[in-house]
Amino acid sequence: MRFDDLEIITPITKALKEEKYSEPTAIQAKAIPLILKRNDIMGSAQTGTGKTAAFAIPILQHLFLDRRQKSNSQKIKALVITPTRELAIQIEESFSTYGKYTGIKNTVIFGGVPQGPQTNALRRGVDVLVATPGRLLDLINQGFISLKNIEYFVLDEADRMLDMGFIHDIRKIIAKLPEDRQSLFFSATMPKNIIELSRKILSNPKKVEVSPVSSTAQTIRQFLYFTNRKDKKDLLLHILDNKDITQVLLFSRTKHGADKIVRSLQKKKIKSAAIHGAKTQNQRQKALMQFKAREIRVLVATDIAARGIDIDKLKHVINYDIPNIAETYVHRIGRSGRAGEEGTAISICEPEENAFVKDIEKLIRKQIKVVENNPFPQTEKAMNVSEKKEWEKEKQKRKQEFFAQKNKKTSRHTSSKFRRK
Repeated sequence: MRFDDLEIITPITKALKEEKYSEPTAIQAKAIPLILKRNDIMGSAQTGTGKTAAFAIPILQHLFLDRRQKSNSQKIKALVITPTRELAIQIEESFSTYGKYTGIKNTVIFGGVPQGPQTNALRRGVDVLVATPGRLLDLINQGFISLKNIEYFVLDEADRMLDMGFIHDIRKIIAKLPEDRQSLFFSATMPKNIIELSRKILSNPKKVEVSPVSSTAQTIRQFLYFTNRKDKKDLLLHILDNKDITQVLLFSRTKHGADKIVRSLQKKKIKSAAIHGAKTQNQRQKALMQFKAREIRVLVATDIAARGIDIDKLKHVINYDIPNIAETYVHRIGRSGRAGEEGTAISICEPEENAFVKDIEKLIRKQIKVVENNPFPQTEKAMNVSEKKEWEKEKQKRKQEFFAQKNKKTSRHTSSKFRRK
């Protein structure tokens, strides 16, 4: 099947051809005809399957044809809600790319930056609004946005939205939408709470499912290094000695851990940057642009910040920390091997993460190939329950002692200043 077979209007197919899009992905081939027929959609697709185009193309077509029949007033007709700033920006860029010859206007709003440029764009009038939940509700409350004219509503990455605690915001947004609308609901996983939420949004939806979360792309080669916690840093440097790894997206469990990895790599003259929730929007965008331009070799990310990162022809993903949720592993390694390209996923596993690897292999129904030629093999055992409790207690004690000593020094320094005065 080709895009020409999907009854897409010329202004959009012209833009698609310029982007060298000829054949739709599986979810695009299934979803676009259903959305063009104005069905509500409940879509399940793993990351990297092309679902943004699956909803952006038919929405643009609806708006273009609607405008011919109705008045040309630019009120917000389509709303896309997504959990992260990075993903919101990418979706808005996709609407701009596919809709460049339609005259449809779009903008994006998200928190963490001044609202002035965003409200100015809204005043000028837009047809499509891409938003993160918090900033959307904020601007609604300030009177900059009305949802009463929404005809097309998309809730993207619903599972991640709930993981990030946006459920109450989503309910508030849904309550402000007109009942007469077309709704499109996309989630990589479909646990019970997601299905319950979809029932409140959708009306007699058509189900579209492509590549369930339990599957990893056949084009991605997967490798596993077993090592000790203290050796992870050295093992990573050993892996990066491979000059074929020219660009890599590396996952850390925590923001602090991501920054620590970057400092370690930079000491070894390896160009790297971190992207996570504690970074400013400008810092995150700069790091992403540098990575896309291949100015930095390693982009270190946390899971939440990485959702929505789409790098053309990215070949390598490294799990510095093994995720404790098996599905997250599938999402992570899906950043490589996109659109039929080859990819390589490398995971570094310390003893406490051995159980996570078993969960992942159970989910994907295959064993990950263990690298035997490993200069830093795993020699330690995972702690049992009582050892873990003791270790946590000792860690907490050291933390308290550290802050007590720090406060003592601060107090002493302050009192000596007052004495000098």
